[in-house]
Amino acid sequence: MDGQPADLNWSGTFAISRPNRDLKGDKILLPQSALEQLLAASPRVAAPTTHSFTAFDPFNPYSVAAAQRERSQYQETQQQLPHPLMFRVVNQSNGNAVYAGIREFSAQEGEVALSSYLLESLGIQESDFKAGDSEAMAIDLTSDDTNGEGPAPSGPQVTIHAKQLPKGTFVRLRPLEAGYNPDDWKSLLERQLRESFTTLTKGAIFSVRGVKAEAFRFLVDEFKPEGDGICVVDTDLEVDIEALNEEQARETLKQIMEKAQRAPGAAGGSSLGGKIDTWKAVEGQVIPGDYVDFELPSWDRSRSLSIELSGLDDSEDVDLFVSPKSSRQRALPRESEHVFSRFSPGKGGSLSINIQPTNIELENADSLLISVHGWQSQGSTSSDTSPRPFSLRVRTVLEDPMAQNEPATNGTHTQGGEDEVQCKNCLQWVPKRTLVLHENFCLRNNIACPHCKQVFQKRSPEWQDHWHCEFDDGGFGNTPSSKAKHDFIFHTEHACPSETCHGVVGPFPSLPDLARHRTSTCPGKVILCQFCHLEVPQEGDPTDPSVEAETVLTGLTPHERADGARTTDCHLCGAIVRLRDMAAHLKHHELDKQGRAKPEICRDELCGRTLHGVGPRGQVGAGTRMGQGPGNDLGLCSICFGPLYVSMHDPEGKALRRRIERRYLSQLLTGCGKRWCGNEWCKTGRANMGLEARAASGGTAAMLPLVKPLLAEVGDWTKAMHFCVDEGAQKRRKVAEMLAAEGGWEVEWCVAACEAEGASAEKAREWLVNWAPARRSM
Repeated sequence: MDGQPADLNWSGTFAISRPNRDLKGDKILLPQSALEQLLAASPRVAAPTTHSFTAFDPFNPYSVAAAQRERSQYQETQQQLPHPLMFRVVNQSNGNAVYAGIREFSAQEGEVALSSYLLESLGIQESDFKAGDSEAMAIDLTSDDTNGEGPAPSGPQVTIHAKQLPKGTFVRLRPLEAGYNPDDWKSLLERQLRESFTTLTKGAIFSVRGVKAEAFRFLVDEFKPEGDGICVVDTDLEVDIEALNEEQARETLKQIMEKAQRAPGAAGGSSLGGKIDTWKAVEGQVIPGDYVDFELPSWDRSRSLSIELSGLDDSEDVDLFVSPKSSRQRALPRESEHVFSRFSPGKGGSLSINIQPTNIELENADSLLISVHGWQSQGSTSSDTSPRPFSLRVRTVLEDPMAQNEPATNGTHTQGGEDEVQCKNCLQWVPKRTLVLHENFCLRNNIACPHCKQVFQKRSPEWQDHWHCEFDDGGFGNTPSSKAKHDFIFHTEHACPSETCHGVVGPFPSLPDLARHRTSTCPGKVILCQFCHLEVPQEGDPTDPSVEAETVLTGLTPHERADGARTTDCHLCGAIVRLRDMAAHLKHHELDKQGRAKPEICRDELCGRTLHGVGPRGQVGAGTRMGQGPGNDLGLCSICFGPLYVSMHDPEGKALRRRIERRYLSQLLTGCGKRWCGNEWCKTGRANMGLEARAASGGTAAMLPLVKPLLAEVGDWTKAMHFCVDEGAQKRRKVAEMLAAEGGWEVEWCVAACEAEGASAEKAREWLVNWAPARRSM
């Protein structure tokens, strides 16, 4: 029965409550009484028979009895619903059926709440709901029919059956429209299924939300395993997207080809962009309306950074945007979504952005995203789509960055000589002898702007079209197009494109204000969720100040707070912990490790065991708690003490000392005969190590003087004993000593790790990281 859905026989008839906009995907709400009935009908699950500690002895009556008690207690209390819980919902009026998952049991008695996806699949319209139906839809869930004394409900009704579906391995989706071609189907589908769906039903219309809030609608066409529904929870699901028909396939291919012809890198199009380095200039071009995206993966974060755009034929037609890329900022820089920007015309055909190393936006930034934008006025019908060339260079600023923004002078000299005088009209320095001629010509032909002091010819188009912003924000230019661009960017209201913000926030008075909203509080801002590891909108209510306050306090966006509410098992202790609390939970484990006492290890210098056993989750003394204690006063583990044990009364320990003496003499005279033995106090072990035998001649009489000092140390637990052990214990002890030599942990903890994980240095090291306190440096 492993892997098969548990049988659950339950059904009920319910009236459909008013549509609930909070329900997404295939989720439903059932009343509390339905949960009680489901629990009563749920099957019991057999208890596991495995033991949880390493030193379990099946012949020890104490440990066997404890295991039986634990198993019986588990069987008495184990009764649970299948996971995940799934249902088959049937519309009584037309026979349409769809599979669904449960969200919670909080609906009104006799009612069920369905999502829009389920209502559409069942063929239920808004017009099917009548005013006052909810008051007349009380249905007795304990009966199988609706022939009670109360009035029959007049609204739509459904019958719900508990139905466990097999886990799907394959699904084929067919798009309902041509042209579906997002960059990453995998992340969109994974996010949609994980957030909103427990099941998929054959023939249902499945809607996928895009990153920009667009909707892609698919027909669910085929499954594996075959059937009319599958479960999509905790399974590896292969997805195949196939056109609905040949005409749709041709139209989609045509749109893809047209997009490819306009794609960056095509002949006459914008440049490709890519990664750039500091100090190395990059040449490129951009056509109006396009973006060329670059990425700076690394730079000297201790210095200011200057991003310069030069070589512009007409600086009014090119903009520069920059956004740090981090887990909290994933979108490419755009005119309505960026952190740093330069819209204003640059002097000498250049634009630049200086970023200080202390700027808060650079915190936790993995790289810098840089976009060069070809400006195109809104609603423009101009046929000028020729590419605008540019040169992009990023460099670290060694001097004061403010010095680079000093205004340039209009004159050819910053200060005149002794025989020069400054013209009051054009502010140029001219020789005194020609001042009268120069002023007559200058006043007749030139005029200086009183605001910016630029000098123009009186009859030139530049002077006729020269303007300064009426709102005195520093904007100026010499063409009507630059005035229109300035007004559109800084003095035109802009609405946020996010659906959540429509009618709630905005409009914003300028593009920079909209960009600031889109990169901060906007629910549609794309982030990298630390729990689902997908690029998703951060969600939340931009008008609620508590949302922003909680984000600052917890460091989690509204999406992450909701996503982090999912639970998982702690890999160390097995406790059920919320994902967002896992970091704090693991810190408690670290604090607990620091106060743990070292385990006692076997006194035998070759043995790789502790005295009291080690559990699989780092429990020191697990064997003793289950009746597997060493049971001796020698400091030896149960395995090493076994050959010395006899059932006789020996209060003074004289007989025990004689048995120890005989074992030492046996090892020295005849050896253990094991090829792996590495015991220096064993004839076989010394031969394996290439050492001479101790007192090779003389027999027992010659060996007794060597053994007597060992017998004198029997009562001193600080002195090692030298008995031969099995191959596994000897290997574990060698690995433990090797780990201890690395200096990270005490040898006692290394022995415990090897006892729990075997003679694998990698696994033992992982056990030490999880459960053992690190050795304190002296």
